[in-house]
Amino acid sequence: MKITSFNPQIFTKNADPIVALFEELGFDVRHDQEGIGELNVEGIRMKNPDGFYLDISCPDTDLPRDMVGIRMNVDDFDFAYQLLLKNGFRNFYGERTVDTATSISAVLISPSGFAINLIRHKKNK
Repeated sequence: MKITSFNPQIFTKNADPIVALFEELGFDVRHDQEGIGELNVEGIRMKNPDGFYLDISCPDTDLPRDMVGIRMNVDDFDFAYQLLLKNGFRNFYGERTVDTATSISAVLISPSGFAINLIRHKKNK
């Protein structure tokens, strides 16, 4: 399995102040996608001039507080998914994955509480 990207991700109900803060820190919004998956997630990808990425996700669900995790794109989703489950992670969506025209993903929560948003872009098969 190859990791193709790895960066922080913030899960929140209100992206506006987070986007504004990171814009002040030199990041630009690269793209903003709405309506992702069953939770109707808005996904905002930011990048700074040095090449650092930050993803901000706003699911249409009640989050008790903001949560910080890791976005990890891989070339072998099934292998990585099973490896994380074997190490005690649980799928936030139960047994489901988010399958779109361009990617498959799942948010997996570690036993200690941090999240990995595991993604494979279908164009990278």
